[in-house]
Amino acid sequence: MAHSQIILRKASLDDLEVLRHWDQQEHVIASDPNDDWNWDYELPRRLDWRLQLMACIGEQAIGFIQIINPHLEETKYWGDVSNDKRAIDIWIGEAHYLNKGYGTQMMELAIRICFESKNVQSILVDPLVQNTRVHRFYERLGFEWVEERSFGMDVCHIYELHRIRWENGMAKTFGNK
Repeated sequence: MAHSQIILRKASLDDLEVLRHWDQQEHVIASDPNDDWNWDYELPRRLDWRLQLMACIGEQAIGFIQIINPHLEETKYWGDVSNDKRAIDIWIGEAHYLNKGYGTQMMELAIRICFESKNVQSILVDPLVQNTRVHRFYERLGFEWVEERSFGMDVCHIYELHRIRWENGMAKTFGNK
């Protein structure tokens, strides 16, 4: 279990080298093998539909979170979805930070950010179909399996966390584990 508190801050061009380094890590490649995040271009862009965050312990960055409004996202990656959803991408940069509870803390913070807006009714995630450990991780957080879907070369399981499920129990359990 993590002993240090995760804080989130906005990602910036100052994070470019660490993000590029993380992109070369075996566990990061395994979870996202076919995407080029185009950090040089994307980090300086401030878009109303996207929030890019660095997860830190003190000053040390250990992970990255992206929260998007998939209805407004310009590539239409998620297809035609309603404006009351958000989607989260998350990863921990260095393998030695895995399995310490940091991912759970990061997701708890990201979920709270999403549901701060009363308009948001659910959150989507899309782990690769073969990443069964991550499927269990999302299920423990209250996400429910929706479908299997192909995104380009990646076959993913789509999971969704509904606000009502969150409000009726999951929100109360966070921080009490």
